[in-house]
Amino acid sequence: METLIIIGLLGGLITGISPCILPMLPVIFFAGGVEGARQRTEAAGGRIAADDGAPDGGPDAAAGEGGGVSPALFAGAPSAVRVGRSGQVTSGPPTGRGGTLTLPLSPDEPASGRDGRRPSRSASGAGRSWRPYLVIAGLVLSFTVFTLLGSVLLTALGLPQDLLRWLGIALLAAIGVGMIVPRIEEVLERPFQRIAAFGSRKGAARQDRGAFLLGLGLGVLYVPCAGPVLAAITVAGATGNIGPGTVALTVSFAVGAAIPLLVFALAGRRVAERVRGFQRHQRGIRVTGGVVMIVLAVALAFDVPAQIQRALPDYTGALQEQVDANESVQEALELGGIVTDANRELSNCTSGSTELADCGTAPPLTGITQWLNTPENEPVALEDLRGQVVLIDFWTYSCINCQRAIPHVNAWYDKYQDAGLEVIGVHTPEFAFERETRNVIAGAEDLGVEYPIAQDNSYSTWTTYRNRYWPAEYLIDADGTVRYLKFGEGDYAVTEQHIRDLLVAADPGVELPPPSDVVDTTPDAETTPETYLALNKVFNYAGPTAYGSGEETFEPAAEQQPDTFSLAGTWDVDFQGATAVSDDARLVLAYQATDVFAVLGGEGTVTARVTAPDGTVRSEEEIAVGGNPTLYDVLRGDGPTDGTVELEVPAGVSVYTFTFG
Repeated sequence: METLIIIGLLGGLITGISPCILPMLPVIFFAGGVEGARQRTEAAGGRIAADDGAPDGGPDAAAGEGGGVSPALFAGAPSAVRVGRSGQVTSGPPTGRGGTLTLPLSPDEPASGRDGRRPSRSASGAGRSWRPYLVIAGLVLSFTVFTLLGSVLLTALGLPQDLLRWLGIALLAAIGVGMIVPRIEEVLERPFQRIAAFGSRKGAARQDRGAFLLGLGLGVLYVPCAGPVLAAITVAGATGNIGPGTVALTVSFAVGAAIPLLVFALAGRRVAERVRGFQRHQRGIRVTGGVVMIVLAVALAFDVPAQIQRALPDYTGALQEQVDANESVQEALELGGIVTDANRELSNCTSGSTELADCGTAPPLTGITQWLNTPENEPVALEDLRGQVVLIDFWTYSCINCQRAIPHVNAWYDKYQDAGLEVIGVHTPEFAFERETRNVIAGAEDLGVEYPIAQDNSYSTWTTYRNRYWPAEYLIDADGTVRYLKFGEGDYAVTEQHIRDLLVAADPGVELPPPSDVVDTTPDAETTPETYLALNKVFNYAGPTAYGSGEETFEPAAEQQPDTFSLAGTWDVDFQGATAVSDDARLVLAYQATDVFAVLGGEGTVTARVTAPDGTVRSEEEIAVGGNPTLYDVLRGDGPTDGTVELEVPAGVSVYTFTFG
C-alpha cells in the first residue's frame, strides 16, 4: 500500500507540472487565487480602496459583506475619523493618543477601549478565505470518485460514457456566467453553504461556498497526461476492480497532481493581495475570471486544449520515462494494470512454453466499445463459451508483427472452428486512427479476419490481462482456465499443438484435421528495432535539429548512423507521428533487415529509394498513399541487407512508424 501511495504521489506531481495542466491554470489563478484574495479583503468589513479615500457607493455601502462597518458611512466626516484597511474606525488625533475608539468589525464583536486590551480582528484573521483549498479539495474528490466509479455508474445506467465530461463543461460555463451575473452565482452556490462555512468565518464562508462547486466541476474535466499510473486508475475504474490499493493510488495521484495547482492558486492570491490594481478593480477582475472560465468551457467542448498540448514541448517527458522504466513501478502497476484477484495467476504462465499450465480463470472482456463479426454485432461473454476452447488474440491492424501472425490465427480459426475452437480478436489501438471503427473494419477485411473482433479502445481488456505486446495470444480451455500464452511472433507450431491438445481434452472423440501449413515469416536475423516518429515514443532519432512538437524545419544528419533516422524539410511532429508540411520533406533511415514497412497516412505519392552502403540504388518506387492510414511496403528483399531508406514525402502525408522483417 505504501508503495502505491508513493507511486501515485510521484506520478501526480509529474503530471501537475506537465503541459497537460496548463489549460487549467487561468481558472485556478482567477477563480481559486484572485477570488480568494478579493473575498478575504471584502470579508474584513471594508473595501481596500477606502484606505485611499475612495468610498464605495455600491449596494453594500452601508455595511461590509461580513456585517462590519463600511467606509462609505464616514464619507465627508471630519479628518479625526479614519477608516483602516480592516474596516476599523478610529477617532482622535492622528497620532492615536486619547479618544481612540475602535468600532467592531462585525455585529458580534465588541468594540475595544482606548487601552487596546480587546483589539478587533485584523483583515487577515476576520475573513480569511479558504477558497484555494476548497477548489483543490473539490477537484481531488470529484477526480477520485468519477475516475473510479464514473464509468461503472454510467454503464449501469445505460448512459453515454462522455456524459460526465459534458456535464462538467456545462457546470464550468455556468459558474463563469455566475461570476459575471451574481444572482446566478447565488443559485449555484446555495447547496454548498455548509461546506464553505466549515472552518470559515462569516464573510469568507459566504463567499467561499462556490469554490468547492468549482473544484467538483474541474475534477470531472481534469484529464491528466497518460502514463502507467493513470492507466492503472482508469482501467481499474472501467473494469470495476476497485480495492483499497486502487483507491489509495487514485487519491495519492490526485493529491500529487493538485499540489502544484494549490501552490499556483496561493501564489495568485498573494499577488492579488499585493498588487494595487487587483484591489482597485475587483469587479473587473471578477468578470475577467468569469470570461476565462467560459472560454475554457468552449475550448474544452472543441478539444482545443488537447491541440495546444500537442503543440507544446513535453518538458516532463524524460522524467516520466524514468518513472515508467523503474522496475518497482512496473512491478506494482504491471505496466498500467494493477494486479487483482482476477488476473494474479496469469504470472503462472511463461510465454511460448511447450507445457500447458494452470494460469487461473480467464479475466472477463471488459470496456469493449464495439463488437464486429458477431450476429448483429452483439457482445460475446467468456462465460457463455464454457465447453469451447477460446483463443484471445490481442492485435491492431497496422502492426506488421500482427499482420505476420494473423494468417496463422486465421488458419486455426478455419481449421478448428467446427471442432470447438472460438477465436476473439481484441483490437487495442496503438495510434489514434486505429480507434475508428471504420478503419478497423477495413483493416480486418484486408487481413481476412472473420472471427469476432472486440474494440478495446480504452485498454480495459488489455490491462485486465496485464498484456503489453502486439500480438499476444491467451489460450483458454473448456473450463475457462488460461492454460498458455504467447507474446509476440513465432512459436506457431507450439501454439497450434496446445490448441489441438485442449480440443481433445474437451472432447476426446473429436476428429481434428491435419495441422496448418502457413509459412512462419518471423524474422530470425537481427533487424532494426521498430522505429516510431511519435513524439512520446521516438528513441532513435539522430538528426542535428531538435526533435520537438509542432512545426519545424529539419536538417538531415551528415552521416546516418545504423538503426537511426533523421528528417529534412519542414515537418509537423505530434504524439502520433510526423506530417510533411513542405514539398521537399524527406526522411532518411539507416536500416538492417530483409523487409522494410512503413505506416503512412494522408493523400499523396511517396517516393521510396533504398540505397546500399556503397551508394548503389537497390530499388526506387512510388507509393500511392490514400484512404485509411495503414502499412505499406518500402522494401521486399530476398535476404538480410543493410543500407539507407530515403522517403520523399509530399505535404500532407504522415509517417507514423517503420517495422522490419
